[in-house]
Amino acid sequence: MKRDELHFLKELVEAPSPSGYEQPAATVLRDRMTPIADEVTTDVLGSVHVKLNGKVEGAPSVLLAGHIDEIGMMVHYINDDGFISVKAVGGIDAAILPGMRVDIHTKDGVVRGVMGRKPVHLINEEERKSVTKLDKLFIDVGMSGKEVKKRVTIGDVITYGVGFEEFGDGLVLSRGLDDKIGAWIAMRVLEEVKKSGGSPGDLYAVGTTMEELGTRGAEGAVYTINPDIAIAVEVTHATDYPSIDKCEHGCVEVGKGPMIARGPNINPILHDRLVAAAKKAKVDYNIQAEPRGTGTDANPMQLSRGGKVTGLISIPERYMHTPTEVLALSDLEAAVALLTRFVLDLTSGIDFTPR
Repeated sequence: MKRDELHFLKELVEAPSPSGYEQPAATVLRDRMTPIADEVTTDVLGSVHVKLNGKVEGAPSVLLAGHIDEIGMMVHYINDDGFISVKAVGGIDAAILPGMRVDIHTKDGVVRGVMGRKPVHLINEEERKSVTKLDKLFIDVGMSGKEVKKRVTIGDVITYGVGFEEFGDGLVLSRGLDDKIGAWIAMRVLEEVKKSGGSPGDLYAVGTTMEELGTRGAEGAVYTINPDIAIAVEVTHATDYPSIDKCEHGCVEVGKGPMIARGPNINPILHDRLVAAAKKAKVDYNIQAEPRGTGTDANPMQLSRGGKVTGLISIPERYMHTPTEVLALSDLEAAVALLTRFVLDLTSGIDFTPR
């Protein structure tokens, strides 16, 4: 991956953006894409719409979307001694929190804290058998109660106090890879399509908001844009490490290419064209069985207006919703190549009606 592209990924992933507070990540997208796109707008839900005008009369319009919100927490109560109680924003796993460094994002900047809990020496035998619930944890910022209440406000959001790193053989880790990598892929596809001469139909790359709270941003974006084709770009659970049952969860391996979803949430003709694009682009890919709604932005896409031609491309990821989500850069690049080929091969007159 080129250093400029890696820098864009790092900048986007490290921008703090818990659901409903995605403005820092949205700013990264706008700054990157404004010199490139024909139009960049932001809707009232905070989603960023990046448009490349089409060149071919009657060619289908395409929306590629990845959500830019991440899980986090929110300041709920500050006691007189300055210890902070929190609520979850999205799917927080309380088991991993004790001792975790966290960043509280206030109007005046970041306040560093640590998730506190009684040490193991002071926990009785019965308590050790269960996970300490979030409402029994607290944040210690090392200041007096008066100073904390001066600097921290109820409703301030909190992220894990970690950033983006390269490690191992072509892997990266960070909080928030779910699913800023989807937005990164969508933007990179638009860039590559433009470099290749332009898009047949209108192409939209969208960073959606509030997916972790129920795919809200995607619902607004797909309704407003009203594309002919809508493809969600997401992460999916890798199953290539100990304790995962592949008979139950399938074979999903980091570094072996993106997953192309197949199932009732997916248009079957679009699925076949995505597979053909992967083969033509000569990239690794795998098929992922999705026997019901996928729980991604593909859900509201498919059901918008009279129904949309919908697809889902997913990047294998280990340890989802932790501070150390792990994936392979090669899978991101393969997804960009696959989707770029798909967009460039679209022509007018394609019938996506299942028969």
